[in-house]
Amino acid sequence: MNAYTFSLCKTQCIALPSGALHLPAHDVLCVSDLHLGKSERIARRSGVMLPPYEVQDTLQKLETDIAATKPSQIICLGDSFDDLDAAASLDDDMRLWLARLQAGKSWVWIEGNHDPGPIDMGGTHLGEITIGTLTLRHIASAATAEVSGHYHPKHRVTGRSQPAFLLDHERMIMPAYGAYTGGLASHSKDIRRLFNGPIMAILTGHKAIPVPVS
Repeated sequence: MNAYTFSLCKTQCIALPSGALHLPAHDVLCVSDLHLGKSERIARRSGVMLPPYEVQDTLQKLETDIAATKPSQIICLGDSFDDLDAAASLDDDMRLWLARLQAGKSWVWIEGNHDPGPIDMGGTHLGEITIGTLTLRHIASAATAEVSGHYHPKHRVTGRSQPAFLLDHERMIMPAYGAYTGGLASHSKDIRRLFNGPIMAILTGHKAIPVPVS
C-alpha cells in the first residue's frame, strides 16, 4: 500500500500519497488548500493567463481519493477556493462535479483566509471541527492535538522539494492539495516555530514516505 499509517494524539491517521488525510475510525477524509479557481483569480487580477485545468485536475484527484476511501464525511480544511469571487465564478460543469462528490456525504468547508465567508456550494461552513482527539482548523494555533493547513509545507530530499505532511507528537500541518499551489520549505522559521519536538515529514507523490526533518 502506498499510504502511510501513524497515530497522532491517539487517533489513527493515514496519509495518502495525494496529500489527503484519512481518519478510518471516524470515516473521514480531509483535504486542505484546494485553491479552486486560482487560474481564474490570477487572470482577473493580473491578466496573466494560465492553463485552465487546475479545477478539473484537483477534483479528479479528490474523486479518486473518495472512491478509494469511501468516507461518510469529507472535510476541506480552508482555502478551498482561491477567493470568494473564484468560488462564485466556478463553471457550471465544475459545480455539478462538486455536487456529485457531495452526494450522500457530510461535507464540511472549514473557513480559510482566502475563503472566509459561507460559500453557496452545498455542505456546512465551520470555523473548525473536532474529530476524535483532533481539532481541525485552517491556521495552526497554540493548541495541541491539532491538524491544520495554510502553510503548504514542502520538504527537500536529495535536491528535490515535494509537498509533505509535517508533524510532531502533538500537531500536524497538511500539504496543499490543489494543482496550482506553491509551498513553504519545512526549514522556514514560520513553520519551525509551530513545533515543539522532533519533526517528521511524510512526502507525497507516488508513495507517502516518512522521513525525519533535521
